[in-house]
Amino acid sequence: MIYIDYKDTRPIYEQIVEKFKILILNGVLEEDSKMPSVRSLAMELAINPNTIQKAYSKLESDGYIYSVKGKGNFVSYNEKMMDEKKREIELKCKALLKEAKEVGISSKEVIEMMEKMKEGSE
Repeated sequence: MIYIDYKDTRPIYEQIVEKFKILILNGVLEEDSKMPSVRSLAMELAINPNTIQKAYSKLESDGYIYSVKGKGNFVSYNEKMMDEKKREIELKCKALLKEAKEVGISSKEVIEMMEKMKEGSE
């Protein structure tokens, strides 16, 4: 389901959080589906269960999962989350266009660059 990049300089729990957020936002993990248990995921990834628990706590505080005492953790994806993510990306795009304009790159050129990157990633 997820993997850890040991060459990544970010803490392991942050990598886990990011990967689960992507899975949730892309609908791979459906709303109300059960998350892997802390112990089983820790064994699968060969890491300390406290690291998984820290990642799950962050996901819960960010609204991506919820816990049910004695039952486990469950996905709490909703449209509000996706809308917030879209707004975040929109702000990044605006900042990119502003920066490009400041150094003399037109919006059209930025879009062309993005189209080339898109083609290269497919």
